Amino acid sequence: MRLGYFTMPVHPMHRDWAETLKEDREAIILADKLGFYDAFMGEHLTDACETITNSMMFHATLIPATTRIKLATGTSNLSHMHPVLIAVQAAMFDHLAEGRFILGVSPGALIAEAIDVILAIWERGPPYDIDFPDNRYKVSTARTMTLDLGVGIMAKPYQKPRPEIVGTVVAPFSPGVVHMGKRDFHPLSANFLLSKHLKSHWQNYCKGKAEAGAEANVADWRVARAICVLDDDKAAARYGRYDEKSPYRFYYEQMRAKMQRGNRLYVFKSYKQQPDEEITHDYVMDRCVIHGSVNKVVDQILALREEIGDFGELVYAGMDWVEPALNKRSMQLMAEEVMPRVNAAIGKSAAAA
Repeated sequence: MRLGYFTMPVHPMHRDWAETLKEDREAIILADKLGFYDAFMGEHLTDACETITNSMMFHATLIPATTRIKLATGTSNLSHMHPVLIAVQAAMFDHLAEGRFILGVSPGALIAEAIDVILAIWERGPPYDIDFPDNRYKVSTARTMTLDLGVGIMAKPYQKPRPEIVGTVVAPFSPGVVHMGKRDFHPLSANFLLSKHLKSHWQNYCKGKAEAGAEANVADWRVARAICVLDDDKAAARYGRYDEKSPYRFYYEQMRAKMQRGNRLYVFKSYKQQPDEEITHDYVMDRCVIHGSVNKVVDQILALREEIGDFGELVYAGMDWVEPALNKRSMQLMAEEVMPRVNAAIGKSAAAA
């Protein structure tokens, strides 16, 4: 099982933006040094807490500062940018990173017009002549191209035939995951969904794969969780769960309030008809945060795997650095202690089977 990193990020509004940008960069540089496989960065245009407005621009600053980690949009705002811009900027990023790039999108976008146009640009040559039925984006360079001068040609990605495309999945039983399976895009199950619903993502992904005449590979399924692992249970419980200044408490109060505002509290519900008033801050914290010492966290991750089945990557959710030493220690323990023990246990169980 690989170890990945995902952050929105979510910072308190009073914090200095330049400082939080430095912090977000430092977290991914640390993840690279610790051997995390990839790092997904969220993207929001109008949010004073979720402060990355362009994940590709942010990640571009990390290309020379990292050596092996894959840099992933998580997700690109397909609804806010013309697909030609995303297609050519992602292609250039892929070349700058020499293949250390993953294009992350939202599952709701997979049936949208933009992704079809992006893939067509990467698959076709000039003049492109992209005119899909009922698609508002029409693309052609026929009137302006002068091919011997290079005019009218759009860049292709460094990776062939294209970068990995990952969709972040939030809703239980998300139908978007079926479309992902059909198109060989890979699911990342979000860390604000109850674990009991995660299996629905894999089932829908397998359904899409089967409809496309292909077999799903568990290596392609990423599962994100909020995890606080420290040297003892008491410290982890304080920082990851109970302290009023806990960044995990701040994160999930933000998520709960925003989901409530958008009539999406269902992501936290145990069953569809559960009353909204039961979805309290403590209810969410109890179900969405894994915390403890190394052995306790290993046991919780193995229990999660037992509950939902095998998956290819555990994606560690990044938080605001209220106490930077504890955030860094948690990431270090995840990489150096937790994941080796998890994989050893998985290997033993596989051998026994």
